Amino acid sequence: MKLTRRSEYALLALIHLARAKGEGYVAVAAIAEAQGLPAKFLEQLLMALKRARLVKSQKGPHGGYRLARPAEKISLAEVIRLLDGALAPTESVSTYFYEPTPVEREKRLLRVFKEIRDVISARLEKTTLADVR
Repeated sequence: MKLTRRSEYALLALIHLARAKGEGYVAVAAIAEAQGLPAKFLEQLLMALKRARLVKSQKGPHGGYRLARPAEKISLAEVIRLLDGALAPTESVSTYFYEPTPVEREKRLLRVFKEIRDVISARLEKTTLADVR
């Protein structure tokens, strides 16, 4: 697993929204400025997060984005899988994105990669936005 800018920026934006709990909707420009992110790219990411029902949006002068669920209910794994796919080091050990790979020929090597997947997945599944805000 390797995080892309997409998931890194999305996590930063979601953490910003988690910290703004109770303050209503937060404008993209405010998130971008506070986190040092490119606003245009951030807007695209927030639209993907909206389609996945992780955030809600509102248009208008008091518009912007807010979390669609409590920060305690959004795991880091959910966000990373949405934007980057598998949490596994290779697709042949991925639970949700399985694809055959040459590594499968070596069962002992495959077992190591499965152990790595399990540790990473367990940690990211149990860690929520509330834990890192």
